[in-house]
Amino acid sequence: MFSKYFDHTILKADATEKEILNLCEEAKKYNFASVCINPCYIKTCVEKLKGTDIDICTVVGFPLGSMTTEAKLFETEQALKDGATEIDMVINIGKLKDKNYDYINNEISSLKKVCGDKVLKVIIETCLLTDDEKIKACELSKEAGADFVKTSTGMSKGGATKEDIALMRKVVGEKLGVKASGGIKDLDTANSMIEAGASRIGCSATVSIIESNIKI
Repeated sequence: MFSKYFDHTILKADATEKEILNLCEEAKKYNFASVCINPCYIKTCVEKLKGTDIDICTVVGFPLGSMTTEAKLFETEQALKDGATEIDMVINIGKLKDKNYDYINNEISSLKKVCGDKVLKVIIETCLLTDDEKIKACELSKEAGADFVKTSTGMSKGGATKEDIALMRKVVGEKLGVKASGGIKDLDTANSMIEAGASRIGCSATVSIIESNIKI
């Protein structure tokens, strides 16, 4: 089902509860894979989406990824306690660029241990990385037991590209999911990401994309 490719997303700083409630109503109407929201709204979404199969996705270490592993672990534990079923974490990009691969591996594996059977997606922020760094970030994510790799926070200088999706899919193979996120605003772009290998798409233009697909 096309709608199940999408994490219906609001992560802007000024999101209101009214907008979050509307997000949940839209998610139910179109049967999206998840809603992706900031941690303070997890409980609201859990209550609003009770009785559906729509996942509750939230972000950890967002958007910079540069807080301590201990802080990310606390965020993850609290998010799961509140009812999140999917965690999108941001790696420490500086540590990756310093080639401190043990740090990255330990952080991802530590968060996955806390997540257990819940989904852990690793945001690598592709716009800040060279191709070699993208490859290494994907390899580390796979080694550490992550469930997905994800392109972007949508808060940096660039978003998803079909070239990055194809590269990430090539590195992780079919075992891991690949989430395209950042700058996906129309049906053609969404389809190009799926064709390149994306198994999930995170965006805020989800409803217009779905309605465009219905009209075809």
